Amino acid sequence: MKRRDFLKTAGLGAAALALRSNGFGGPTSSRKPNIIFILADDLGWGDLGCYGHPIIRTPNLDRLAKEGTLFTQFYVNGSVCSPSRTAFMTGHYPARHRVHGHFATPEQNAARGMPNFLDPSVPTITKLLQDNGYATAHFGKWHLGNGPGASPLSEYGIRDYRAVNAPDVGTFGVPWDEKDPYFRAKSSALIVDETIRFIEANRDKPFYVNVWSLVPHAPLHPTDEQMKPYARLSPAPNIPYKGAMQVFYASVTDLDTQVGRLLAKLDELGLADNTMILFSSDNGPEDIHIANASHSAAGSAGPFRGRKRSLYEGGIRMPFIVRWPGHVSAGRIDDSSVVTAVDFLPTLCNSVGIQPADPANLDGEDVGDILGGTSRSRTKPILWEWRFNIAGDVINRSPMLAIRDGDWKLLVNPDGSRKELYDIPRDPMQLNNQADRRPEIAERLEQRVLAWQKTLPPGPVDPGAGRNDYPWPGKPRPAGAKKPVAAKAKKPKKGA
Repeated sequence: MKRRDFLKTAGLGAAALALRSNGFGGPTSSRKPNIIFILADDLGWGDLGCYGHPIIRTPNLDRLAKEGTLFTQFYVNGSVCSPSRTAFMTGHYPARHRVHGHFATPEQNAARGMPNFLDPSVPTITKLLQDNGYATAHFGKWHLGNGPGASPLSEYGIRDYRAVNAPDVGTFGVPWDEKDPYFRAKSSALIVDETIRFIEANRDKPFYVNVWSLVPHAPLHPTDEQMKPYARLSPAPNIPYKGAMQVFYASVTDLDTQVGRLLAKLDELGLADNTMILFSSDNGPEDIHIANASHSAAGSAGPFRGRKRSLYEGGIRMPFIVRWPGHVSAGRIDDSSVVTAVDFLPTLCNSVGIQPADPANLDGEDVGDILGGTSRSRTKPILWEWRFNIAGDVINRSPMLAIRDGDWKLLVNPDGSRKELYDIPRDPMQLNNQADRRPEIAERLEQRVLAWQKTLPPGPVDPGAGRNDYPWPGKPRPAGAKKPVAAKAKKPKKGA
């Protein structure tokens, strides 16, 4: 069954909810909604059945789409994890806070002009909700800093937590056994266990919880039991190792299974109707040229060019599903609205009647009317910067800057080189560069993104950033080009 037909069976023909209130498209309620934000790690746009994947089994996330609205033009604001998470939490472009790449060691952070953690004085969605009566929690990957001096998650407005890539292990001081070779395989179940515990303890008050998965981020090591549904994808009967598709698909399906447990618990507790669930991913799928994913990088960017780190669509355009019964239309596919991670904070705040302290300082906009069923254009463009090298095939190596405004997306380097203009709805693969044919649009967007970049904190830039040179036989190796990973394999940083 095709994706569109699949979702139509759930009632796509029903009229979209268009009346705006404090609660997206539905009536206001005497009780504020619960909010659950499920964030996958390195899951591509095309890695779910409801987004067209022909093999991966994701019945529970497909159910979420049938019971809510699926968006096809949702963007994160960073092409790797820490920048994306910063945007979701703050409503700000991550580069404003010098979060240019993933948080790593203090030495690596300093070399890239980054702090060791997100400044806890910056308003976050968790802090704003906690100050307005919400019980707040975070379970799973944090990756907003755990270096020297990093603040506990409580300083970001999170009361109950158990986390990895974090400054401390959590509320109860008992760490998960991350040395277990199957820890990542078990992690989705462990995260949902904690989420269910928190929900049961706070069922009589409004709650917000981040359910931030560790999968399908590498290194993946699913159990044999988890891989059984994909046994037919084994390389060959006499080969003793598993295929990349087996490893990756099993990890995604287990994440989906644990989401199903969470949905079942909400039904059991009678909380489903008053709980808003949002699902997305932090960036595009990992590239096989990264050592810790060399056995598993079978993620799909769908029809798009680019993968993790790239500013082409496949690196930053993500699945986005919202379910809130009575407020978000069921079975609806929104192919036209352009929404993004920095919209998250202003939209959720407005949906529960909270006014951010300085709304004019936010980079996102309130898109609650869009989530509720209204189709409209954005009032603000979306902007990106990536200062570092991009792994993998040259066709995925984007320029350093990008801007999406209306139907048009421009990519360009700060020096004006590699100017690429695409009409995204008509050219989603970004293969037909129209910069020379539509110079007035290209010039306008270039001026806008270059002016924005000048407002960002300065910092180091990799020599190969923004380049797509290929080491052609007999030609000098391009500046900044790296030798193949196998030539100088380094132990990958955890959570990178």
